[in-house]
Parts: sequence; structure tokens; C-alpha cells
Amino acid sequence: MNRTRIAVAGAGYIGRAHMSVAQQSGTCALSAIVDPSPAAAGLAAEAGVPLYRSLDELLEKDRPDGVILATPNQLHVEHALTCLAAGVPTLLEKPLASTVEEAETLVDEVERSGVKLLVGHHRAHSPIMARAKQLIDEGRLGKLVAVMGSAVFFKPDQYFSDAQWRRNPGGGPILLNMIHEVHNLRMLCGDIVAVQAFSSHATRGFPVEDTVAINLRFANGALGSFMLSDTAASARSWEQTSQENKAYPSYPDEDCYVIAGTFGSLSVPTMRLKTYGKAEDRSWWKPFDVSVAAMTRDDPLKRQIEHFARVIRGEAEPLVSARDGLQNLRITEAIAEAAKMGSIVDTTPTAATTAH
Repeated sequence: MNRTRIAVAGAGYIGRAHMSVAQQSGTCALSAIVDPSPAAAGLAAEAGVPLYRSLDELLEKDRPDGVILATPNQLHVEHALTCLAAGVPTLLEKPLASTVEEAETLVDEVERSGVKLLVGHHRAHSPIMARAKQLIDEGRLGKLVAVMGSAVFFKPDQYFSDAQWRRNPGGGPILLNMIHEVHNLRMLCGDIVAVQAFSSHATRGFPVEDTVAINLRFANGALGSFMLSDTAASARSWEQTSQENKAYPSYPDEDCYVIAGTFGSLSVPTMRLKTYGKAEDRSWWKPFDVSVAAMTRDDPLKRQIEHFARVIRGEAEPLVSARDGLQNLRITEAIAEAAKMGSIVDTTPTAATTAH
């Protein structure tokens, strides 16, 4: 078969990861790299593909079947609009934009143009997430009641000394890390319609938060609590439990989500189930049926690029749409606002926005 030609714009950490999975794919081919930095020349030479300094140059000289945008956040909207105007399907790394207002402009253009845009929330392609969603959708837990989640980990001092902007508002774990969790929670439990939060910077003393306690209300009536910290020496984060990114040590006895319903609970990613077999036997004095649901593990980035290729070829619709990306950003910004103002912030979707 003819391989789907994909160009990658942005030769940073995540851009290089996309290049790697494109090169390893059986259905895709890395066709070009777009980056004006001198370091990108070596990457292009090593990959054996041409290097272009801008998207305009790429689109004029070597139009690909699709483009992956792994450029800095502040350039996401500009670069995505360039690809949409050229009619080229695009995988845009999250966040969709730097602000909700910019994201709304982009979503309007995606829907007006009809050009396919997939947002790079790669965890949506995790087989662990797919299995957890299947168990919930099958009704194994009954009606959802409560969600308890965490992303607590320790970022070393070098992380902040390497990039001073991470010490300041906009560089804390709410905007850098929580957007991943928001999409996971929406995918598993449905839309989030209200948030409230407390934040603290008592440990590091930076102007930006280092720890946040978050409450969530879901459209289906379930409530959630979420603990977020980048200064807590703990392994209860997706990276340290899912075993998907080998750069992180992982601990098979830890979970980062527990989802509880009227018939049982599911711990993710260990997939430990505790359920009641019969409605009349439900009681805290009765033992649970205890099991571990079968699942597979695979690289979500690999699965994401194969999905993107199917989107390009017209064989699938984007699993994470531009409107999904907008709602994830809207909720993340609302958490930051709630922590600052000390109030409940309504996050009810303004249009049909459903995480698949």
C-alpha cells in the first residue's frame, strides 16, 4: 500500500516522538520536518527527509497528506489556520490554543472549513483507557457516583532552572498537567459541568501554584475529587502507573483513578474491580467479588498516528475533536479561575461537546 505522508512541524521533545512513531509505522511515512532551528538540520539528515523553515515553504514545495503540529503553544492557532487554509488534515498537539478565546476562533474555522483536525490528547488512544471506558459503559459499576483521582509527582529543581517561565503563572501544574487529566476524566465519566479548587505554593514559594485540590461535578450527577501536585514525592500519577512511557519508573501496585458506582468500583490503571454480584446483596457488611479485568498495553502515540492516518484517508473521524480540545481547555482555565477566586465555576458545554 502507499504510505500516508506525514510532515512534523516542531523538532522538540514531543515532535521527535511523533517523528519516531511515523518512521516505525507500517502505514505512514515521515515526509518532512519543519523547524527553523539549526538543530533540526541534523534530525532531518538522520531521518533522510527534507527540512523546511516554515509551513508555507513546506506547503508550497512538498505538500504532505497530513501535518503534525508540535510547535510552541502560542503558535498553535496560527499554524493550524495555515494548514486549514491549505486544506491539509492536521494533528494539533494539546492544548488547542493558549486561551479559550483563541481556541473558539480555531474551532469555528475547523467547522466552517470541513478540514479534519485531530487534537493530540494521546492518552485518548491508550488501550488502558479504552478498556476502562468499556467496563464503565457496560454498566459493571452501576450508576456512577464518585471519582477520586490524582496526579501527584515530584518535578526536580532543574525542571524550573532550565525554563524560568515555569516558576510563574501559566507554568504551574494546572495549565501544564491538568489538561491531560481533564480529558481522561471526561472520557471515562462524561462532561464536567462545574469545578471548584484550592491552590497553594507553600512548598516551593514560586508565584505559581505547586499543589491544588479540585472538586468536580459531572453532568450525570457524579462528583469527583482530584489531587494535583508537582512537589509531592508520590507515584500516583498516570506516567508512574500506566507503564506506557518508559522514561518514567512505574509501580504496578499504584492507581491514579478510582471510579465508584452503585454496584462496584474500578481502579485505573491496575484494572482492579470490586463489584457486588446481586442487587440484594449490596452492603458494606457483604464481601465484594474481586477481580482484575484483562487488558493490553501499547504506545498511545503509535496508536494515535495510525488513527490520524485513517482520519487523513477518510476512514475515521477524529477521536478527539477540536471542540473536545476547546472544552478541555475551558475546564482547565476554569480550575485556575476557581482556585484564584475561591468560587464555583460553571463549565457546562456551550454546544454539543462530548469526549468519545
